[in-house]
Amino acid sequence: MKRLLILLLLAAPVHADVRHSIKSSATITLDPAYSSATRIGSTYSVSGSNVTPSKTISGTTTSGAIGGLNVGSVTAGVPAFIDTDFTVTTAGSAFSAVESLTQGDAIQSATSVSSGVVGSLPSLGVTVTGSGGVTGGTITSLTSGVHTCGGTMGAGSSCTATSIIETLVD
Repeated sequence: MKRLLILLLLAAPVHADVRHSIKSSATITLDPAYSSATRIGSTYSVSGSNVTPSKTISGTTTSGAIGGLNVGSVTAGVPAFIDTDFTVTTAGSAFSAVESLTQGDAIQSATSVSSGVVGSLPSLGVTVTGSGGVTGGTITSLTSGVHTCGGTMGAGSSCTATSIIETLVD
């Protein structure tokens, strides 16, 4: 009887839950071309000691005045420059004179991105330009459900392939 009981226990059906899943994904990313530019403005400064400044406009000299930026005469967004002349106030004494000019950026035509390329780059005070990604990457799907990346990929392009194969037995 004991043998029959053991035999019946061995022949009893086994119950189990089995779950099998395959998750696969692939992505190609291309960075876009871009261009960002910021114009810098015009600045003018003068300093000195033991000097007398003067400026000349249209043949008329004004002593004790400094030059600068002529906002009444602007070309392409940039004001004209009026120079400052210096004469030593006390002859034979030490003197110093410093004149500084930053010429601002002229207004330029807008840049545009066409077919992923920035055709003409701006040349302004602050310019940041990126070429963007290079096409040519491919995703291959194998019969097993696994994806692979291939092809020619350059700067600004990437491919990510992920496969998760999972089998659970409870």
